[in-house]
Amino acid sequence: MIKLIGMMDSPYVRRVAVSLELYGVAFEIQPLSVFSAFEEFSQINPTVKAPTLVLDNGTRLMDSSLILNYFEAQAAPNRRLLPTAPDALAKDLQTLGFILAAAEKAVQNVYEHNLRPSEKQYNPWIERITLQLLAACQEWDSLLGTRSANSVADQVAVTSTVIWTFIQSMIPHVVNAGNFEEIQAVADVFENQGIFKKYPFN
Repeated sequence: MIKLIGMMDSPYVRRVAVSLELYGVAFEIQPLSVFSAFEEFSQINPTVKAPTLVLDNGTRLMDSSLILNYFEAQAAPNRRLLPTAPDALAKDLQTLGFILAAAEKAVQNVYEHNLRPSEKQYNPWIERITLQLLAACQEWDSLLGTRSANSVADQVAVTSTVIWTFIQSMIPHVVNAGNFEEIQAVADVFENQGIFKKYPFN
């Protein structure tokens, strides 16, 4: 069976887990931490990158977007999470780009505050990544505002929800939820759905 390696405290691992469920792909989770299970993880993928997905034939895929591209290409029409019309696809990819940019800067922010000793933190760098994070969130929020309200999960909804939950769980003091009402509204809808509850952030 396909194995998804990683922990649900990673928004990228959670993104893949929820998406695979929506694609109807059978898989099992091997919850290895890139920190506490470094050696065990390295036996599967020497780069110790989560998520890592191991196919039945042993092929290892990594990076959530590359993993999802693989399954999107094979999905039945009623299981696809991205539109096929070029203009609609470009709009969704634009939105996903800003969401994933926010995720990258959020993760950097968490690492700076939670992993790097305070005496080694470089404030100009923290200010820069925080400005980038907030700018990405502003674009993300604005783009969600142009989408029709929908309670059916597509890739924008999945990615938006899991990244926002990560941000609000880890650095709510950096990103004020009240300033991003469109993002919060999407997260409120989807975090209450069973498929997201099946793979909770933890």
